[in-house]
Formats: sequence, structure tokens, C-alpha cells
Amino acid sequence: MVAQTRVHLHTLVLLIFFVQLSQPVCVDIPSDTDAVLGKGTLLTCISCMKREEVKTKTRVDWYYTPKSEGSASKIHILTHENDKTEKSGGPFKDRVTWNGSKDYQDVSIEISNVTYNDSGLYECYITRKFEFDSYTQSFLTVKNVTLKVKEKASEDPAALYSEIMMYVLLVFLTFWLLVEMVYCYRKISKADEQAQDTAY
Repeated sequence: MVAQTRVHLHTLVLLIFFVQLSQPVCVDIPSDTDAVLGKGTLLTCISCMKREEVKTKTRVDWYYTPKSEGSASKIHILTHENDKTEKSGGPFKDRVTWNGSKDYQDVSIEISNVTYNDSGLYECYITRKFEFDSYTQSFLTVKNVTLKVKEKASEDPAALYSEIMMYVLLVFLTFWLLVEMVYCYRKISKADEQAQDTAY
């Protein structure tokens, strides 16, 4: 009976462990800071929720400050709240798209047809209202992305290294295969010679 109870306890612990593993995990990753002229770019903004058990109301505002000197005016790009996106007028009106998640942990946007004028500072404002029984409390998180627009995409060093490693591995495997073939050929030849000597 004790052994059976232990088995049930172990099974319960494993079930709880796997349920915890299966829950979605929020990972705060930095945004790309380089964009290619004429292409689309994703401005990543991740805001992991620390109190998932509390119902929150989330509002997201994106702002842009041009890179040009002497221009410190902040331009409002869009607001996203209650599954609705309101785009502001200006240079991004027809080129910006909401690309966030439904749980408002990923509040990213995508800009299409990037121009040189899109270089500058982008700010992501996340306002969360936590509703408790007797009161509401708000928290503001601000994340920055400095975007540089280039004419051509720069080489990704990780992709270059992986390609080199792939070629090195292919050469090594080919060489190892040749060595194994020569070794097997010699072993078979030696066995044949011994068989012929034994026959005589």
C-alpha cells in the first residue's frame, strides 16, 4: 500500500512538472537595430507579465524621434488597446502594422517599405492597469529601439561561421570515410590472402 501511494505521489509530481513546462514562457529578446532600405522591419518589444493571475488592462503606445540633428520632436506612431489599433497620421500611417500577441507580452510592430528617414529612436510605452478588489494600480514600462537603415543587408557572422563549420565537417567526414574504406579494403585483402595460404 505504501509503495502504491509513493507511485501515485511520483506520478502527481511528474504531471505537475510537465504541466509547468507546457505553459508558454515569455522571453525578453532585443529588437533588430538594422533595417534594409525598401524592405520591411520588425521592431520587437517584449514586456513579460509578472502577475499573470491578476487581470490587467494593457495599453501600448509607440513613438518615433527622428535621427536628424536639431529635431527632438517625438512623433506618435500608433496606440493598441482592447484588440484595437489606432494609427496616427504622418509618415508611418500606411506602413505600420501591429504585430503583437493577444496576451500583450509581445507588443511589437512592423514597418514596411523602410526609408532612410526611418532611422532614429523608437520608444515602446506599455501601461498596465492591475485591478485589485478595492483599487487599481498602474505601471509604465518604456523600451527603446535605435534603428539604422542601410542600403544593403550586412553579413550575419553567425551564418558565416555555421557555413564554415558545415564545410569543415563535410571535409572531415569525407576524409574519415576514405580512411575507413581503405582500412576495410586492407582487412578484407589480408583475410583473403590468409584464406588462400590456408587452402594451400
